[in-house]
Amino acid sequence: MPDIATAAAALTELAAAAPQGPGNTLRVVLLVSMVGGALLAWFLLRGYRRGETADEPGGRPADTAARGASEDAGDANA
Repeated sequence: MPDIATAAAALTELAAAAPQGPGNTLRVVLLVSMVGGALLAWFLLRGYRRGETADEPGGRPADTAARGASEDAGDANA
C-alpha cells in the first residue's frame, strides 16, 4: 500500500508550484483601466478650464448673439 504522507506531500508541492489564478493579468487590467479613466477625465474636463470671457484667448465674448444670427437688418435671421 502506498504511503499516504508521501502522496499528500507530493500533491501539496504540486499545488504550491502551480500558478495561483489571474493575479498578474488582473493587475494589468486594473492599472490600464485606471490610467484610461484618468486620461478620459482629463480630456473631458480640459474644456472647462477656459473662461467664457473675451479677455482670454480662445474664449468667446459674453455678449455675442446666438450662433448663425447677425445684426444685419437684411439678414433672414435678424
